[in-house]
Amino acid sequence: MFALPRTGRLGVNALRGRAALPALPEGLAGYSWFSPSSKVRPPSRAERDPESIRGFTLLEILIVVGIIGLLLVLIAPAFTTTKGGTDVTSAAYTIQGALDTARTYAKANNTYAWVGFAGSIGATTTGQVQMAIVASKDGTNLWSANNALPAASLVQVGKMITLNNVHIGDTGLPQNDGTEFESRASVDSDHRISSSANTPYPFTVQQTTFDKWIQFSPRGDTLIHGGSFSIVRYAEVGLLPTHGTTLAATINPASGNIVAIQVSGFGGNARIYRR
Repeated sequence: MFALPRTGRLGVNALRGRAALPALPEGLAGYSWFSPSSKVRPPSRAERDPESIRGFTLLEILIVVGIIGLLLVLIAPAFTTTKGGTDVTSAAYTIQGALDTARTYAKANNTYAWVGFAGSIGATTTGQVQMAIVASKDGTNLWSANNALPAASLVQVGKMITLNNVHIGDTGLPQNDGTEFESRASVDSDHRISSSANTPYPFTVQQTTFDKWIQFSPRGDTLIHGGSFSIVRYAEVGLLPTHGTTLAATINPASGNIVAIQVSGFGGNARIYRR
């Protein structure tokens, strides 16, 4: 068979298809709409309408920064209070652990042991408390036998402990309002670490002198220097949170995270009370 010769005319269908194509803007005649080599390109970013690519105005940025600042001001006190409560709770359990360690050591080794306190106590607020445990090497009550706690006769038990953001202070008299904290035993000022007199028999560990201490006997009894040496029903270590050198709790009226660690005189058991 022979192919029909071309006449150069477009068929009816081709004419209809071309008519359906969108008309090109003026000045773009001669370019193929579908050709990959077409010079027609979308406008560049610089050629677009400035309103479609604008950033934030200074006023909008200031409003956002102001909102963030306001939220920080409102939230910061809550975080500070939470952290203060956490520091005091951690310190309370650390002190309770040190007291239990000293008592156990004294009973297990048939000797006397002392838990010393120094730093932020009473009228001195530094926000940092040091603790150390020492024991008699030969089992004797050194201060009564030698009228001193000679370093050569002491052995250190464990490492010296540093507590930050806490102060050993007055926790107030119990109000007996039904809560556990306010229903704890009342301890006179002579037998609170915060207000008791400095012992005439201090000891020194790592260049730190401990003028306040609680003693445990081989039987586990507790003794604290309160003007005289005697076993009483309870001794107390009161804890308050600090922000640097500023107390973050008050007693009258009571506010903030306040903790009392009480040690029974007969038996030496330590218990934590939280307000």
